[in-house]
Amino acid sequence: MKRPNIVLVLVDDSGYSDLGCYGGDIETPHLDALADGGVRFTHFYNTARCCPARACLLTGLYPHQAGMGWMTITDLGNDGYAGDLNDRCRTIAECLAPAGYGTYISGKWHITHSSKIQPEGPMDSWPRQRGFDRYYGTLDGAGSYWTPHTLMRDNEPTEWGDDFYYTDAISDNACGFVRDHCATRPDDPFLLYVAYTAPHWPIHARPEDIAHYRGRFRQGWDVMRAEKHRRMIQMGILDPHWGLSERDEEVPAWDSLSAKEQDVYDLRMSIYAAQVTSMDRGIGQIAETLRETERYDDTLILFISDNGGCHEEPHRGSQDPSTFGSDESFESYGRPWANVSNVPFRLFKSWVHEGGIATPLIAHWPEGIERQGVFEAQPAHLIDIMPTCLELAGASYPDGERLHPL
Repeated sequence: MKRPNIVLVLVDDSGYSDLGCYGGDIETPHLDALADGGVRFTHFYNTARCCPARACLLTGLYPHQAGMGWMTITDLGNDGYAGDLNDRCRTIAECLAPAGYGTYISGKWHITHSSKIQPEGPMDSWPRQRGFDRYYGTLDGAGSYWTPHTLMRDNEPTEWGDDFYYTDAISDNACGFVRDHCATRPDDPFLLYVAYTAPHWPIHARPEDIAHYRGRFRQGWDVMRAEKHRRMIQMGILDPHWGLSERDEEVPAWDSLSAKEQDVYDLRMSIYAAQVTSMDRGIGQIAETLRETERYDDTLILFISDNGGCHEEPHRGSQDPSTFGSDESFESYGRPWANVSNVPFRLFKSWVHEGGIATPLIAHWPEGIERQGVFEAQPAHLIDIMPTCLELAGASYPDGERLHPL
């Protein structure tokens, strides 16, 4: 079989059941189409936190082996918690490039220690230094979608342009990498890693996308959790005997809120939904680019989330709801809606309960996956992605005295 192109799509803080094809209330037509043409995993797992998940996905190791047992903001003084991608691992790009693959990343990196995010500092754990031919995106974690910090093109800082929105820029640059590769290396396969920050806080979205959802969530989280649970059973995602977890103990009953409070929560969820929809639209744009370049059928697309829905509530910037979604605000959708994102599970990102570690996995590859529109219940984990891709690519993992084995 011809070696496939590989597109890894990793999204940030999206819950197990956010997507329409997993029973969610948010419109995700492009991901739904990939699911209908491929396989949806129902027992796929991540590592419950952002940086460890990225390290695990990109190295095929447990995150502690790669130096990323926690986050990049601190070095806790031992190898497992250095907060920086170490030299005892090799990334998927470092393994696929020698096998003849072009290697590209558009989006969030977040496996470089914070002290290294400066042009004059060491770059040993930056994307270009870890096997990627081209890079566009942010080196750090969460930030504004309108004016992101540490925005890079290859190894150099770059600025945002007119009408800039980070999710759209990630999609546009991913498509550009595909077109450039096909023009300059038409006979070679490629790896494209698309790492969206969406829908991680702050909730920032284009006004027209927010308006599209406004008012849809006023029935509240109690009704929506129950309806989603029933829908997931009808779709065949959940066993009918599996009950819905209780509403989180820190979340109030929807009916206990005032009309004004309900309206603000509807706004928060509308912005979050708009973020997911813009991300889905970008994935559709990438799929269309693959069709235009005649690479769609021989490309393996994998869609994953780095952890479960996020309960964190960073109330920074303007507290005026009229500014929510803009660069004046720095808000999240809140713990109550995260409880909806993770239906039917309990708890959230950073917990290793199902609400923190369960992720959708959509696998789509017309020339390589015969099953279409089915669910796969076999358990699997982020650590399985890299060895699977290397096997499909006919690539090898290097031997080395200091290297952890794949």
